[in-house]
Amino acid sequence: MYPALTLIIDGRRIGADARAGQPVLNPATEETLAMLPHALASDLDDALIAAERAFHTWSRMAPVERARILKRGVALIRERIEAMARIMTLEQGKPLAEARGEILYGAETIEWYAEEGRRAYGRIVPSAPEVRQMVVVEPVGVTASFTPWNFPALTPCRKIGGALAAGCTLILKAAEDTPGTAVALVEALHDAGLPDGVLNLVFGAPAEVSAHLIASPIVKKVSFTGSVPVGKLIQKLAAEGMKRTTMELGGHGPVLVFDDADVEVAADLLAAAKFRNAGQVCISPTRFYVQNGVRERFTKRFVAKAQALVSGDGTTEGVTFGPLASARRVAVMEDIVADAVRRGATVLTGGAAGDGAGFHFPPTVLTDVPDDALLMTEEPFGPVAPIVGFDDLDEVLERANSLPFGLAAYAFTTSNETAALVGAGLKAGMVGINTMAVSNPETPFGGFGESGIGQEGGVEGLSAYLNVKFIAQAARAAAPR
Repeated sequence: MYPALTLIIDGRRIGADARAGQPVLNPATEETLAMLPHALASDLDDALIAAERAFHTWSRMAPVERARILKRGVALIRERIEAMARIMTLEQGKPLAEARGEILYGAETIEWYAEEGRRAYGRIVPSAPEVRQMVVVEPVGVTASFTPWNFPALTPCRKIGGALAAGCTLILKAAEDTPGTAVALVEALHDAGLPDGVLNLVFGAPAEVSAHLIASPIVKKVSFTGSVPVGKLIQKLAAEGMKRTTMELGGHGPVLVFDDADVEVAADLLAAAKFRNAGQVCISPTRFYVQNGVRERFTKRFVAKAQALVSGDGTTEGVTFGPLASARRVAVMEDIVADAVRRGATVLTGGAAGDGAGFHFPPTVLTDVPDDALLMTEEPFGPVAPIVGFDDLDEVLERANSLPFGLAAYAFTTSNETAALVGAGLKAGMVGINTMAVSNPETPFGGFGESGIGQEGGVEGLSAYLNVKFIAQAARAAAPR
């Protein structure tokens, strides 16, 4: 039901032996699933050496051959989806249906990158007939990636797909809370014929692993998905070696619902998006601004949707809402609700953790939350939704753009004029108007400001792993005039 956990370095599975480690818990029950070994410094050095050696062959392999191997890996992931989904639900908590969807999306992401790697085009720049000016792209080199626990398949797949399709090799430090999914992904790709050393998987104390890998001159590119404070530390470490970075950090996604919107449809879509993965989604809508003419109607529908969710163990049939990742996350939810209530907010549903085992916190909706409450200024990363009113477009755009984050934002309106103004006015890397679908393999995923640097997905995600080189070639050397 749950795999033996190992490091995977240079194609070798490395178990605990004399290594330190940590227990992996089921967040729904608090039961221990397995013990996870932590990499020694020598293990990290082995991974660096293996990735550097493998780069010399993998980067020279024809893109079509790299694509064939990656697509064979995708086929194996799809074949193994039921086992992988159960692993993810056991260690992360999300319902099985969500786990299946995430794995399929991750597989599709690698598949898209595999094909796009065949189209890493350069160009010829016109010049005099005797001079050829060429712009070519080359893989950056060895890359180090760090991924979080909330999407233990999709986030690694974005980094694996982009790096490997570009011809880079990768050392992946996946989340210690959800290691089984990463092990299953890497095993599928190796079983598909991925050469040893191209993809290496390590775990350990995050600060120690990141400092060791990023300090190495072997690593040329760093990709991180996680919180803003940790992202800033990673960025500083990378700056010491002038290493290229992609940083996908937190957000606090505003959503604007206007009077002319289809209110019931908007409430249904937003409730589903907000409470997906128990609210532990970086692009989740988290600040709900609803125009006062429809606020009561929207709120009633949204609360009903929240109350209809079935909480429990994600492996149980019929459960649609799983636990949070840890006891610490439950405590954070309690604190932000208490802060909002102290400032005058009203809890319409939920608001307090129940008794019993597991890290459970109910879908929670508050109204009349002031703009200076913690819930409105700091990313909740959990199932707590504040609904507040607004009067006009200029006012709500100013409030929506008032924070230093700029990852995702949303709006619902049937007015083309309002849609155009909102699309131009919202300061976010991804804006959904009458849709929540802002994440696709073929489109850029990333934000502004403290939400990060660079993008994953789309042609931008592939370019992040490519160096650009300009070559000027004259037919023969000529003496200077």
